[in-house]
Amino acid sequence: MEEGFDVGARLRQLRQERQLSQRELAKRAQVTNSTISLIEQNSVSPSVSSLKKILDALPVSITAFFAGEEPSHPRPFYRAEELTEIGDGVLSWRLVAARRPDRRMSVLHERYPPGADSGEDMLEHDGEEGGVVISGHIEITVNGEVAVLSAGDAYYFDSRLPHRFRNAGDTECVIVSANTPPSFSDGGEVLHHGQSGAEG
Repeated sequence: MEEGFDVGARLRQLRQERQLSQRELAKRAQVTNSTISLIEQNSVSPSVSSLKKILDALPVSITAFFAGEEPSHPRPFYRAEELTEIGDGVLSWRLVAARRPDRRMSVLHERYPPGADSGEDMLEHDGEEGGVVISGHIEITVNGEVAVLSAGDAYYFDSRLPHRFRNAGDTECVIVSANTPPSFSDGGEVLHHGQSGAEG
């Protein structure tokens, strides 16, 4: 997560704005009550898939969760430190132009340290996504098919298929990816996979 970003306080603020109890939000997100409580106390750092499941229940996009207010004049260039971190504290997903109004795609600079995983819950969302591995190795599962990709290898698939990213190697993996429409980081119609109580 971005240094200084208070995930727990932000989740509590959004939950209270919608007049939801921790219990009600947990029920909607199909996670345990203690999961919401622990995240709000910053006792645990949720995986990307767990956080997405909770935000979908609000509903709030991951971008809106981390980015805050949009600027009035979009700009064409972004320095490395200006990318918005939407990862889970272990893996890093830095989103380009997070606050840009009416953004039609998401471009991510992704870093997976050894052992990093997008979560046991498979991700599913509208759109298509693709990327190129810049360095290291990544194991990607798409609809039951598994491949380990190395630097220079690439992927492209329908994001509605259940998918997962995992670094099973011993070096960091770096990927540059894009998805359109930006349904993963901006909410939208999300296909839920019906796993109740699963926590990433």
